[in-house]
Amino acid sequence: MHLIIDGYNLLHVGRSMVTFNSIQLQWERDRLIGQLSAYKKIKGWEITVVFDGWQGGWSTEKRERVKGIELIYSKLGEKADEVIKRMAQEIRSGVTVITSDRDVSRYAERMAVPVIPSDQFKEKIERVAFKVEKEIARDEEKEERIKKKGPSRRLSKRERRRREVLKKL
Repeated sequence: MHLIIDGYNLLHVGRSMVTFNSIQLQWERDRLIGQLSAYKKIKGWEITVVFDGWQGGWSTEKRERVKGIELIYSKLGEKADEVIKRMAQEIRSGVTVITSDRDVSRYAERMAVPVIPSDQFKEKIERVAFKVEKEIARDEEKEERIKKKGPSRRLSKRERRRREVLKKL
């Protein structure tokens, strides 16, 4: 399966009228890419995220790969919606579009490409991220239990306190 994601649409789910400066926006994009990368590791699907570059982008479409996620920035004067429509039409089979944009949704459905609303997908990737964190914590607990085989292997009081505080964070 190949997911084509409307990047800024997914990034702004649940945020009304929030504007970011360029540093905050880059941080939010990186955070989203990190979540999608974790999702990709679990599911193994190809993920392409399309960001708008139509107001301040490059003269040509920019593509790059970060953490296994393909990123596409639309060219100057072209919206991400147009890139998503073009990709959905070219690939068709095995593609799912993630967007809450009605125009893109209708177009993809006419092409017989399934569409998942951004808010539903955001919940899904957050749930997966939570499960991954929970599994990591469980693995750390197992390692800790294995290490404690008797008084000679017991951690110092200072170390035990430090680990208890870290668990709570």
